[in-house]
Amino acid sequence: MASKIISTAFDPWYELNGHQQQADLGSQFGATATFIGSMRDFNDDADVSEMTLEHYPAMTQRYLEQLEAEAKQKWPALLDCLIIHRVGKIEPSNPIVLIACWSAHRRASLDACSWLIEELKQLAPFWKKETRKDGERWVEKNTDGL
Repeated sequence: MASKIISTAFDPWYELNGHQQQADLGSQFGATATFIGSMRDFNDDADVSEMTLEHYPAMTQRYLEQLEAEAKQKWPALLDCLIIHRVGKIEPSNPIVLIACWSAHRRASLDACSWLIEELKQLAPFWKKETRKDGERWVEKNTDGL
């Protein structure tokens, strides 16, 4: 399992392929479930030109590692998972988060991936500030699962 927080743009497919090779899963896995979240150029019916994600590095890294450990407990068939989350200034269409889960069969990887993104979205210690035409504003966490 691996998680990392980065402050530069990243290519999710490159990261996914690199991790899969490095993890040396060989032919153990039959399923890989992924989620890639990107910045959109709108929120609450307003155009958004930029977003800044802030965090406390040690606290956030510890939280991501705890999420991974909990996923492994909930889904013992999970072979590996990867979480990459971007921080800093982000522009529309830039990837923000990558979650990938590997298992021998699809159910564990699909369920774990879905659970991880929901937990991350609702509880991870990130703070989001949007830049809009009318200025900057801090965004409250979205806990409705949309």
